[in-house]
Amino acid sequence: MSEQVHNRLAVVRAEHKVSRRSLAEAVGAHYQTIGYIERGQYNPSLDLALKIAKFFGLPVEALFSLEPFRPLTDEVYGRKQP
Repeated sequence: MSEQVHNRLAVVRAEHKVSRRSLAEAVGAHYQTIGYIERGQYNPSLDLALKIAKFFGLPVEALFSLEPFRPLTDEVYGRKQP
């Protein structure tokens, strides 16, 4: 079984006001696949992860990680991890 890939896709997608369907069309995926990725039910292929990152103009590490992301409020306001 592969390791879970954590992501911030839902947050970034909402921030950019992009629907699952329009993101899926832009990266050549099914809109349900985008939902599965956002909910952590499916790990994207490297190819798909890179296409999604390119779509948003972000490094892939900003969207996907093998470690859970710190809450954005911690990053924005500089709180330290325990």
